[in-house]
Amino acid sequence: MAEIWSEGAFSLLLLAFALGMDSFSVALGMGMRPIRLRHIFTSGLMVGIFHMVMPAVGIVIGQLLSVNLDTMASLIGGLLLIALGSHAIFSSLVDKSLPTYTPVGAGVWLFAFSVSIDSFSAGLSLGIAGYAVVVTIIMFGIVSTMMTWGGFLLGRKAHGFLGVYSGILGGSILCSMGLHTIF
Repeated sequence: MAEIWSEGAFSLLLLAFALGMDSFSVALGMGMRPIRLRHIFTSGLMVGIFHMVMPAVGIVIGQLLSVNLDTMASLIGGLLLIALGSHAIFSSLVDKSLPTYTPVGAGVWLFAFSVSIDSFSAGLSLGIAGYAVVVTIIMFGIVSTMMTWGGFLLGRKAHGFLGVYSGILGGSILCSMGLHTIF
């Protein structure tokens, strides 16, 4: 039983890290512009809240679907994670300029929603696979908040060389989690 919990917790931590890579890379780019520390703080909290709400809704819907899709649950959940990971890898390879909004006012909501939308799909696949709701959303929230803060703060020091690579790493982790779920 302890082996299953540690494997499941480690898998969820990897998934939380992969989902947080998107917010990290966007925050890294945004952090290269002058942003006040209090805006960095509130942006990280908003991303964490969105990374808790979006997958929670996805998990609940996924659990409702799993009653009807019991035999296909692992396949569907794994394919969703692979699709998310592939999208993250390909979108990180496309040349993007810095976002035109700043994490102030409505920009905070837009930023938090845009980097958290993939958490809904991941939550949906986790719900279909039968993962625990509370542990998952708390882990997603904490990891994404920390990674967002880290991205902003590193962006203040760096000149953008990690942005593409963090998206590729995050997408690779999502794809591997999808393969793990299927097999």
